[in-house]
Amino acid sequence: MLNQAYNRYTKRTALMFKLLVVLLLAALLQAMLLPRSSAAGNDISGLQLNVKSAFLMDADTGQVLYDNNADTPLPPASMTKMMTEYLVFKAIQEGKISWEQQITIQENAAKQIGSRVLLAVGDKHTVRELYIAMAVGSANDATAQLAETVAGSEEAFAKLMNEAAKELGMNNSHFINSTGLDRADMPEAYRPKSIEGETEMSAHDSALLAYHILKDYPEFLEYSKIQSFKFRERDKEPMYNWDWMLESNKSVTNFKKFAYPGVDGLKTGHTSRAGNCFTGTSMQKGTRLIAVVMGVPGGMNDGKRFLETAKLFDYGFNNFEKKTLVQPKTAIAEHETLKVKKGGKKSVQIVTGQDVTVMLPKTSKVEAQLKEVVPTSDPLVAPLKQGDKVGKATYTYKDPVTQEDKTVTVDLVATEDVNKAGWFKLMLRAIGAFFSGLFKGIVNLF
Repeated sequence: MLNQAYNRYTKRTALMFKLLVVLLLAALLQAMLLPRSSAAGNDISGLQLNVKSAFLMDADTGQVLYDNNADTPLPPASMTKMMTEYLVFKAIQEGKISWEQQITIQENAAKQIGSRVLLAVGDKHTVRELYIAMAVGSANDATAQLAETVAGSEEAFAKLMNEAAKELGMNNSHFINSTGLDRADMPEAYRPKSIEGETEMSAHDSALLAYHILKDYPEFLEYSKIQSFKFRERDKEPMYNWDWMLESNKSVTNFKKFAYPGVDGLKTGHTSRAGNCFTGTSMQKGTRLIAVVMGVPGGMNDGKRFLETAKLFDYGFNNFEKKTLVQPKTAIAEHETLKVKKGGKKSVQIVTGQDVTVMLPKTSKVEAQLKEVVPTSDPLVAPLKQGDKVGKATYTYKDPVTQEDKTVTVDLVATEDVNKAGWFKLMLRAIGAFFSGLFKGIVNLF
């Protein structure tokens, strides 16, 4: 009887052990299969976006508000055109081309597929008309023609795009053309021979590109917010902006459920490889945010990318606010004055020229610490005027979202005039300094 009871106990124990092992393996497998997000993403926000990557940024300070797999390079589709839009604006600013310049359409543009305005070889259109077709209708043919106009060929333009990406700090981007089309979808004769791979861009880089567009060429929004545009007088229908989130769409039957307050740009994207993508920007109560979603599943016309973007905007506007860590005209406690030579005074009082304002969670408490003060010269040289920039002050603070140490640098300005001293005063000062140095030298001998 004792042996039978022992055997039954042993069998039950073995069965329970096997069951426990099975449950542990199942839990481990589930954990491996679940999608992961960064600490600055789902762990804090709870958004659970249905995307491959997403990013949210304050457009003024560049502050990161949400980051979910945002440094992974992914196919951006037509969001690529933001770089083309940036470089065309730059070419216009530098006088290389002009808005009213007439462009004769070439073969590469005429052979483009996908979104287009059906340009034919020999057609003539202004840079402005082609730019609107690119910004509003995401027209591949207009985009390719603008690229050729700026650089001579689309391949040469793609090289400019890659150079610009490095200059802008876009470390996870690579461009092979101006449109975002896959290599196989480009006209065969115009596929790049000196650039390998496919176009890729991370969500972080896309936001960074949008940030520079808004900083360097804010007038771009006058094009990105156009609801519709009739490219030719003979066209039966105008092209409609692919950005259904435009605030101006709130009264448009087909788009009003996607319209979002303050949205006035920037760029959509879709290919079978990229899925649905969108880089959007919204301005509310003086705060502008930039949101990016990439790899949103579903059809091109179901609008899911805009619903996911709305979640990002809601999260940003509802949970963050601008906080001033250092007020303008703040005295630097450890460096109230800077030395001045050849002046009626030997020093000048200084204060910060700007404030230090950042976008932070509403519940966070962050303090800025002075790291260093660097004058423009040491000592400064008279004469100086009130308000003159006389140095830089660098502050540090810990970002409560990313837990990274951040630095912000502001100008230091003089609070008063310091006139140049007369020759007699300078001579007396020099004599005094000479004897003072001599006396110290004698003292040091003993």
